[in-house]
Amino acid sequence: MANLLVRNLDDALVQNLREQAAAHGRSVEAEHREILAQALFQPKKLSFAELLMSMPDVGDDADFERRNDVTDDSGGPGVFD
Repeated sequence: MANLLVRNLDDALVQNLREQAAAHGRSVEAEHREILAQALFQPKKLSFAELLMSMPDVGDDADFERRNDVTDDSGGPGVFD
């Protein structure tokens, strides 16, 4: 296992880390490891555009046509029927 030394941390940041570690029943080092693991090993969140582009291209455009009411040409019942 490697060691990591972090220098020049703000005192308030270190105090918050101590308090968070105590709240979770961990040492400051264990809390620091957990924070790093959560930040670095979580899957990347996709933007809305990336999410849409990742969706499979299935179905026909007609499957997604909007029907407004009984006067449309679909022949089926209206939206509120």
